[in-house]
Amino acid sequence: MAWDDAGVTLSSTLSRQLRVDIEACGYFPEFVTDSLALALGDEPALHHLVHQEATFMGDEIHRHLTVLVVTPTRLVALHTDEGAEEANADDQAITTTETVPLTNVRSVSLSRVVQKPEHFDSRRPRVVETWLVLGWGVLGRVDMEPAGCSDPACEADHGYTGTITGDDLTIRMSPAADGAENVDRLIRFASVLQQAVGRAR
Repeated sequence: MAWDDAGVTLSSTLSRQLRVDIEACGYFPEFVTDSLALALGDEPALHHLVHQEATFMGDEIHRHLTVLVVTPTRLVALHTDEGAEEANADDQAITTTETVPLTNVRSVSLSRVVQKPEHFDSRRPRVVETWLVLGWGVLGRVDMEPAGCSDPACEADHGYTGTITGDDLTIRMSPAADGAENVDRLIRFASVLQQAVGRAR
């Protein structure tokens, strides 16, 4: 448990629902909660998202837990993984917290795939897949392809063209894999974060 200089538990800043969602994953909940409390300090968690997924290392499957928290001033991203491939690492876990001021979040992209868009109903949107992509300038993705010109007979080498996309964090959910309720939570979190980033400008 984390404590401040006055002996007050820092984890008291975590809401009850945030604790419940972390504990529901059953993935080192005390370790995750303590790490998140250290990052939050005395700042309240206004909204959160908890996502657990499988990751592959060689022929082994490991769990990866992501917790995103929006505070009045920051986006806090926590990642927890099981021990690395080193010897005797089976009984270890690593957690990393990254704090990004809301003013530094460059993009919050939410994509939704819906069934039968011609009959779209906001009360029952029938989302079959959704992605949340966050960018704050630390990581980027470069998509390259051969460049060309308007002359179909041209055989000259025009080099390459491409786009650079900020892609610091991507979370994908679907009702089939994660449940409809978690998909709804992802959409609500993305909406809250988009609005918070807009107000912070």
